[in-house]
Amino acid sequence: MTAREAALRALVACEQQGAWSDGFLKKILRTAGLDSRDAALTTRLCFGVLQNRLLLDYYLGKLSTVKLEKMEPAVRNALRLGAYQVLSLDRVPDHAAVSEAVDLARKGSKNPRSAGLVNGVLRSLVRQKDSLEPPEDPAVRYSHPQWLADLFTRRLGREEATALMAANNGEPPTCAQVNTTKATVEEVTDSLRAEGVEVQPHPWLPNCLLLSHTGSLEELAAFRDGLFYIQDAAAKLAVLAADPREGMDVLDACAAPGGKSFAAAIAMWGEGKVVSCDIHPHKMDLIQAGAKRLGLDCITAEVLDGRECKEEFLDGFDLVLADVPCSGLGIIRKKPDIRYKDPKPLEGLPRVQKAILDNVCRYVRPGGVLLYATCTLLERENEDVVRAFLDKHKDFTLERFQVPGDFEGAREGMVTCWPHRHGTDGFFFAKLRRKA
Repeated sequence: MTAREAALRALVACEQQGAWSDGFLKKILRTAGLDSRDAALTTRLCFGVLQNRLLLDYYLGKLSTVKLEKMEPAVRNALRLGAYQVLSLDRVPDHAAVSEAVDLARKGSKNPRSAGLVNGVLRSLVRQKDSLEPPEDPAVRYSHPQWLADLFTRRLGREEATALMAANNGEPPTCAQVNTTKATVEEVTDSLRAEGVEVQPHPWLPNCLLLSHTGSLEELAAFRDGLFYIQDAAAKLAVLAADPREGMDVLDACAAPGGKSFAAAIAMWGEGKVVSCDIHPHKMDLIQAGAKRLGLDCITAEVLDGRECKEEFLDGFDLVLADVPCSGLGIIRKKPDIRYKDPKPLEGLPRVQKAILDNVCRYVRPGGVLLYATCTLLERENEDVVRAFLDKHKDFTLERFQVPGDFEGAREGMVTCWPHRHGTDGFFFAKLRRKA
């Protein structure tokens, strides 16, 4: 299997089966036998098409006599793959991009005319690519469904919403959070650079390094030795706002894959207790393996549904972290296909989020803290959920906090991190103090 064949399979699976691109890519790359260079190309092609799908369709629709929605999925996505390489990958010669796409269509289509169609459309694109006019609508230009672009525009205004959508198509940084219970930032930096990794300090978050040219992270000595873990700056910032301290009892109620549990345990210098819970049993192994690698013995993992009360947890924790299930529309950079999911089921998420908060708030000791967090940018899942919670639970109040960086809302106790403003994932968190 070639890199382009693997990318095509992933794109068709996303479209037909509703598969997540990152999960399907991991699965197919394990079985495809590709070397690291071809595996990277597969990922770049798949993500590039998903990031630019509406824009690619806009151009292809002007050149094809057959409507894209009438084509077989394999043919439609072979066209998108070819167009993405022609328009965005300078290192791939145009003739190679066209030839490979034609070959994909020939192998993947039942219609013998499909290869000729792909050849004709892409050759026209090659001839006209330098004179193509970009679409005026930023939703098309940055491939965001209209409903989502409209939501962003209503909240931010057209200019800033356009900047956000452009940022959503950028490449997210690899953020390494230093395990300061084991090493200093300088020691981790020296170790990584010795293995050829490019390292820069994060511009505003302490003990955080931005990495590039890492190769396989798992093969780096600093990773194997538990000197760092990967976590976006926004998620780490949320834990800092919660202010975990040595000796505390902490519950991470929706923990997988464990990043906030790790951040809390490190902030506590491994002194105290962190209980990491998730509804999915198979994710316990991920959390436990990460804690073991990092040498964080204070972390224990157990299966728990955040909506179901566990009697022995009542009034049992100084700090409860609730990073609840959400629409995920703050992490489009990492999951580019999430923008294309049906928006209708998302409308029910606030009900789930409120149910989790209503339950886990009972685990907070009087005087303790509840941290609510999501990786979405929708107010109905963020501020609206917090306000509804406060109306119902008069024993909780928002609490101001201090965090590194320049973040509006910290004085009020609620912060939204924006990809285009802060260079982070889109992320929301609120700090709620239970009255003593």
